[in-house]
This record gives sequence, structure tokens and C-alpha cells, in this order.
Amino acid sequence: MIRLLIRLLVCILALQLSQSKVFAEEEKQPPPVPPIQDNSFLVEEAYNQDFGVVQHISTLTHMWNSKDWVYTLTQEWPAPGIRHQLSYTLAYQHAGAYPDSGFGIGDIWFNYRYQMIGNGDTRVAFAPRLSSLAPTGRATVGRGLGSFGVQTNLPASVVISSKLVTHWNAGATLIPRAQDGLGHRASSAGYNLGQSFVYLAKPRFNFLLETVYTGSQTVVGKNQTEWNKSLYVSPGVRWAYNFKSGLQVVPGVGMPIGVGPSQGEKGVFLYLSFEHPFRRLGK
Repeated sequence: MIRLLIRLLVCILALQLSQSKVFAEEEKQPPPVPPIQDNSFLVEEAYNQDFGVVQHISTLTHMWNSKDWVYTLTQEWPAPGIRHQLSYTLAYQHAGAYPDSGFGIGDIWFNYRYQMIGNGDTRVAFAPRLSSLAPTGRATVGRGLGSFGVQTNLPASVVISSKLVTHWNAGATLIPRAQDGLGHRASSAGYNLGQSFVYLAKPRFNFLLETVYTGSQTVVGKNQTEWNKSLYVSPGVRWAYNFKSGLQVVPGVGMPIGVGPSQGEKGVFLYLSFEHPFRRLGK
């Protein structure tokens, strides 16, 4: 009986020692690398900001043929958690059709997005957005639309596999009193469709292939508009730098190439994101 108890105690002690060794090895393992996720370029992903995390996004687009330059700054804030998100987008731009107008402030977009389905950890996510336009840019030199307006977009994200993610967009825009360079006004409408593939070569290094199709009414006279359509395919790449503070910096570059109605147009798209916590749970 005593021998049996001694053997049992030896077994228990050996088990505890082996568990302690496993736990020690697990503690030595580095934490999982946060993947790049909500950093698409031309196609909107369907992941709202997590509680206590803000994102600052800068983009610079230059089209070679039209000579257009557009810089945008977007800030995305949880309100207060992932279910609701508020953001705004500022623009500073130059329209190539007005070479003597120089650079200036464009229109401002104020955005609300609702995380209706899923989140960044689910296979499917859906987050419809509603935006309002403030006409702060000068429409007479091509830096704005000249009127208050509204826009909606329906972004959906689907995880195909551990290495492949897709994003899908469909949206519409209405500008009740849009303006052209001569000051003529008319009601203008538009729509947008987008689709992208994101290949996760590494958690911190991704390849993108995005396709964007738009149709919009351009003012050509008093109460007169005509439809203009564009189609771009844009290959791109993005990578991330993660810091112990929780800051993630994501640079990226894309190359929009015009096809179909945009045949012959090409450009460059530069991206830079800073995402970091600004508060903690319970605070």
C-alpha cells in the first residue's frame, strides 16, 4: 500500500513538472502577429474599428493622363464600440482639367457605418455606410461637387481561406444641386461597384488586386447632365510594422490601370495608416 502511494506521488510530481515545463515554453513563445486587416485601398472593407482603437489614414493619388492629384486624410473612431463607427474624410487636391487653379481644399465627407453582420474575426462581415457631403471645395475649378449631398455604400467582406480574403462594394451617390466649372447647376446621381482579392502572403505582407467601376452624372448645362463611366484594375501591395504600444503602421502602394471606358489612363496610389489604442476596456 505504501509503495503504491509512493508511486502515485511520483507520478503526480512528474506530471506537474511536465506541465510546468510546457507552460514555461508557452510563455517564451512570442505573441501572435496581428495581421493586416482593415487597410484596403480603393475597395472598402466591412470591419469597423474595435473599442478604444482609432485609425488615421492618408492616401495620395496621381493620375498620369488627367494630371489629377488628390490627397485625403480619414480618421475612423468607434462610437463607442465596434457596432457603430464615425469617421470623416478631408481632401486636398488639384484638377488637371484646370491647370492654372493650383491645389486647394476639396469637399468633406462625414461618415457613419453600422456593423450589421460579423466583425474582423468572422468569415463574413457586412457594414453598410451612410455619408453626407459638405461642399467645402470650389466646384468651378474642379475641386468639389458644389452642393450638399448623400452617399451610401454596402461593403461586404468574405474570408475564402486562411490566405485569401475578398471585399465587395455597391453604392450610390446623390448631389441635388451639383455644379460645373461654369456655374451651371443640375441634380446629379452616381453609382459605384467594387471587388478586391487580398492574398495574405504573410500576416504582415499582403498582395491586393482591386477592381472599381463607377458611373456618375456630370453637369454640362443648366439642369443638364451626361453620364461618365470609369473602370480601373489596381494591383497593389501593403505591409505592416507592429509596436509593443499597440501601434500598427501600414504603408502600401497601388497602380490603378484604366480599362474599358478608362482605357489608357494609369496612375499611382500611395497609402499610409496609423492605428493605435486610445483607451482600454473599463476606462
